[in-house]
Amino acid sequence: MDKARVTIVGGGIGGLTAAIALAQNGFSATVLEVAPAFGEVGAGLTLAPNAMKAYLALDMADAVAQAGVEPARQRIQHWEDGRVLRVLERGDMRQIYGAPYVYIHRADLHAILVTEARRRGVRLESDAGVVAVEGACAVLHDGRRIEGDILIGADGVKSVVRRAFDPAPPHFTGHVAWRAVVPVTGDLADLVSWPGMHIGPRRMVVRYPVRGGTMMNTVFFARQSGWTEDGWSIRADRSELDGVFTGWAPEVQAMIAAVPADGLYKWAINARQPLPGWILDDRVALLGDAAHGMTPFLGQGAACAVEDAIVLARALSASASVAEGLKRYEAARLERATFIQLESNANADRMQADETELFGLQALRNEDSLGLFHYDCRTVPV
Repeated sequence: MDKARVTIVGGGIGGLTAAIALAQNGFSATVLEVAPAFGEVGAGLTLAPNAMKAYLALDMADAVAQAGVEPARQRIQHWEDGRVLRVLERGDMRQIYGAPYVYIHRADLHAILVTEARRRGVRLESDAGVVAVEGACAVLHDGRRIEGDILIGADGVKSVVRRAFDPAPPHFTGHVAWRAVVPVTGDLADLVSWPGMHIGPRRMVVRYPVRGGTMMNTVFFARQSGWTEDGWSIRADRSELDGVFTGWAPEVQAMIAAVPADGLYKWAINARQPLPGWILDDRVALLGDAAHGMTPFLGQGAACAVEDAIVLARALSASASVAEGLKRYEAARLERATFIQLESNANADRMQADETELFGLQALRNEDSLGLFHYDCRTVPV
């Protein structure tokens, strides 16, 4: 088909990756971002080999890997005494899967994507909050109308575009999380060389290095009721962690002690139920969390979004019409994304069960055992 004009609602990781992939395939891409400027919050994320294959497709993998950290291994530890329950090897990812396993600061990845999008001629519009969708036209908060041939909703778990598919809001999953990026001092050096998690009854602590190992991304999870506010920038007090994680291993206490007084943020983990389809009127489609908002307990949220991005661009490029391209995209992605969405939710129960001592002895359903790393968005049939 003639190269269509694509409007992408949402300038996060998935939306920008999609814009770059579309531009690479000759499409005209516009990204609409609600924030006053293109930027990201200070948190880390995981790009497993299946995600990094997307950046290999865009000739960006080296830049992304260099900005991140490739761990040699991970360990899962007992909440109370810190004993190792399981070791996961990560140093052989390039050899096994043809792509690295990378930890990266979200803001660093976002900056790389913004630079690349501009280099490839993507139109980036900030302060462009979308309040309604009329066909493939995005109606902005200031009354402007952005017309295009295709509209992609990549605007996160609270997606405005998704409302046209499903008016229900995201649901609270029963999990609350606190995040902080902490400087690595002597007390934390071993944890940086051994990233991973502590697991315990109804709670879990995840940590991994970013920015060359000079900083450590920490996330503290707990099952809680009574507080359901979702947002990346809600301040929290360190005393909350002291109370929730009383009695946890000394390494966990060291992480809590390292949290800056003004650097702790709290959010309720909201997610979405799977949709039966991601296409509306043959011109509108969903991508990333807007399509399959999931819990973070498989570390595959960002990976699914960037997989979507590459497959979307490939499907449209291979098709004679917009309708055909979107249907190919949905057919290639819906089953996998829904599977990961459901497995991620179930993994929270497995990893925070009452008998965590058994975790390392039972059959583990994680990204390795589920075979998620083998997926290749560059070659999957569209």
